[in-house]
Amino acid sequence: MVEEMSQAPLSGAIQNLFGAGDENVRLLEHLLDVHIALRSGEIVVEGEKEEAVDTAERVLGSLGALCARSERVDTALVQYAVNLAMKDELDQLDTLFKEVVATTFRGRPIRCKTLGQRDYVKAIKKNTLTLGIGPAGTGKTYLAMAMAVSALKSKEVERIVLTRPAVEAGEKLGFLPGDLNQKVDPYLRPLYDAMFEMLGAETCQRMQERGVIEVAPLAYMRGRTLSDAFIILDEAQNTTQEQMKMFLTRMGFRSKIVVTGDPSQIDLPRGKKSGLIEAVEVLSGVPDISVQRLTHQDVVRHELVQAIVRAYDAHARRAKEEINHGRNGEEEHDVD
Repeated sequence: MVEEMSQAPLSGAIQNLFGAGDENVRLLEHLLDVHIALRSGEIVVEGEKEEAVDTAERVLGSLGALCARSERVDTALVQYAVNLAMKDELDQLDTLFKEVVATTFRGRPIRCKTLGQRDYVKAIKKNTLTLGIGPAGTGKTYLAMAMAVSALKSKEVERIVLTRPAVEAGEKLGFLPGDLNQKVDPYLRPLYDAMFEMLGAETCQRMQERGVIEVAPLAYMRGRTLSDAFIILDEAQNTTQEQMKMFLTRMGFRSKIVVTGDPSQIDLPRGKKSGLIEAVEVLSGVPDISVQRLTHQDVVRHELVQAIVRAYDAHARRAKEEINHGRNGEEEHDVD
């Protein structure tokens, strides 16, 4: 039995470190097969393997330092800290929380929570066009919105344009009540939600009335040239090849475009190739264009979301292998 004692973080931060119902340390115990307890104001880590105990202590020390600065620690952060520790990159966790991307209208700082997110934000800053690809919960749209608001506040751009394709996910628009704007509004709601958090509902409404912020379905982009704008195309996996080319050629001078999407959630009719998938193939290697791929390790929602993403990825790989195996079998049969 190996036992180590780490210096406890500030007493007011211990509850934050341990989490509600000790959920943070319970997860850490599960991930590293150790036992963690608080004794006489110190955190005690016990386990059969010295390496696991050492990793747990380093993770607790790193998370404790964040707690001492009043940063919120949750199970997603614990999971990510362990992942970094396994790759000897735990020292980078602290730097993530020192870099503020933007602030909400209530003054809450918005930061990258993973190294993948940090690379994504750096790519947006550096390039005119950034393609952000990854599963749900990786912050693709939210961080793009934060960068757009930051650019608007610093007067790098004069307006923000937010768009997404109004593709039916199993339902037809014609059967929904209301006029066209009311029909497509549910598809744009996630963009509104992120925008309201950044700027506040009243400010957003005033900016929309003045044309500083525009939220519209992708079809409204045809025939336009967008200059001095920060443009975000969300849910781009549901664009057709023609729509994607149309959208990308809307770019005017002094504009920046961020395209986000999840190729595993395509709602296009069967046989239609996603414009996002084609754009990645066509534009890779073009100067001033960056393709950023986020993975399940960048998911910052409940840890179960990471497990769900991994499970679906594994299922897709098995299905692809079975298809390839079947094709190979057919070829061998034809040869015989």
